[in-house]
Amino acid sequence: MSLPTTAASSVHSLPEVAEKSLAILVSEETKGSLDVPQTTSATTTKRGIRFWLIFLAICVSLFLSALELTAVSTALPTIIHDLSGEDFVWVSSAYSLASTALLPASGGMAQIFGRRTAMLTSLGTFALGSALCGSAQNMNWLIAARTVQGAGGGGILSISSIIISDLVPLKERAVYNGMIGMTWAVACALGPLIGGAFAEHNQWRWLFYLNLPVSGVAALLVVLFLKLRTPEGSLLEKLARMDWVGNILIISSSSAVVISLTWGGVRYAWTSVNVLAPLIIGFFGMISFVFYEAKVAKEPLVPFAVLSNRTSLSGYIQTFLCPVISVASVFFLPTYFQACTGASPIRSGIDCLPYAFVMGGSLVLTGATIAVSKVYRVQLWFGWVCFIIAMGALSTVGADTPISQAVGIPVLLGLAGGIVYSSTYFPVLAPLPVSQNAHALALFAFFRSFAGVWGVTIGTAVLQTQLSHRLPEDFVQHFPGGVAIAYSAIPLIPTLDEPLRSQVRVAFADSIRVIWLVLIGVGALGLLSSLFMKGLPLHTQIDESWGIDGEKQGKVELKLALPTHTRRS
Repeated sequence: MSLPTTAASSVHSLPEVAEKSLAILVSEETKGSLDVPQTTSATTTKRGIRFWLIFLAICVSLFLSALELTAVSTALPTIIHDLSGEDFVWVSSAYSLASTALLPASGGMAQIFGRRTAMLTSLGTFALGSALCGSAQNMNWLIAARTVQGAGGGGILSISSIIISDLVPLKERAVYNGMIGMTWAVACALGPLIGGAFAEHNQWRWLFYLNLPVSGVAALLVVLFLKLRTPEGSLLEKLARMDWVGNILIISSSSAVVISLTWGGVRYAWTSVNVLAPLIIGFFGMISFVFYEAKVAKEPLVPFAVLSNRTSLSGYIQTFLCPVISVASVFFLPTYFQACTGASPIRSGIDCLPYAFVMGGSLVLTGATIAVSKVYRVQLWFGWVCFIIAMGALSTVGADTPISQAVGIPVLLGLAGGIVYSSTYFPVLAPLPVSQNAHALALFAFFRSFAGVWGVTIGTAVLQTQLSHRLPEDFVQHFPGGVAIAYSAIPLIPTLDEPLRSQVRVAFADSIRVIWLVLIGVGALGLLSSLFMKGLPLHTQIDESWGIDGEKQGKVELKLALPTHTRRS
């Protein structure tokens, strides 16, 4: 989830504008990012009705992604049981695979075809995938449909961030990040309830069908109001500008890695050729992609400049590590409540509400602190410390932990997730010229989505391994498919006789505890990576190439031209 932001700019005196613009352009970080002369404009803009309707379209679109994340994980045990499936992890991984593989391409598509075309394509793909998910008759069908849905969902996240960056300078974006944080808070609060309610009444298909009218409303708003400037040229000319080699490299290599991670420890042993071969090929492909983009591509999907300074690099690393923890938590907290406390799907959704509400509030408050203080490092350091403490506290939760404690501890996790999610955006963009926004944000969304795959995969690998050692033989022998089938049998745990029921509950609780212990290490890596970023001023300008078409915006402007810098920091 990327979190853009904006508020009405204050009018600066010309000396102040000159000083701040010059500071941004000649900072050590920016020197490593500029390869051509740059021009900056400090602007003060009044937000008209069209801007707010565009922002509404973005919020509605992002609402879909957030709802999907929390609702499906809550209903998943029921869905798997209903379809008699085994590879439950693919229901989530297929979505993440498609969104991850296509995310870098979304930035290039937005740059070449324009923002509105890219957003409508993403919304249409997401709606098609949702319809196919709702009509799924077996697991293979559902997994294929989730792939289509993920391709659209990833594009929605990426293009939304790009559009906001076109309209709002980085210095003001924290306020709008807070507003989008509220959208995510509402969606995350409603998602578990909606998913649980549909699952409990065996109507989980409507969980996907509900996306259709919401997608329609978002698309209508985009058609009517998202009239940003679009690039000129014919369709063939635009297709010729696409970085097809780069797209093939990143899509194939990231797909290979995701497939390997999904199979590892579940379908095949981690040391088997079926896991190691795609993993090695995938990583080699990613290295080839980076080399190709840096040295060969004429219009690269990922210009090397976005990774050529330590602050952006630190921001991207943090952007990757945060969802590993957050997505794993969203995925396995409902598993804990349903398997260990006997909660129904809807009850597990209610138990996750405090976590969702606190995360939403944390997103808003963090955005406000960045908007007022114009700094981001303190928030990130505090957020990573909270992550480590939260995962440590969760590792103390067992099968017989009082429900008040089991529900209350994730509140700290929500606080940490909101802080880090809303802050990593700023170290990524602060060192870069605004002309790099589309590519930088597409890569930002790629890291965030790819991390979600790792979060689910790490958690699943740990859970499968631990359950294979901890589940009673009397329970596992009823499921020829092994531990994967045992996961789909979670809804049946309350019907087991004692002492088998208690033994299974303890096995799940102890296995999930190991997931939280592993994530403590991920949080420590996040804190370590945050120490390398610099505290840079936030841009006060936007890329004038992309704006509301035909709408004049009042502004105070000062342009400063500087010579080309080629030195890398």
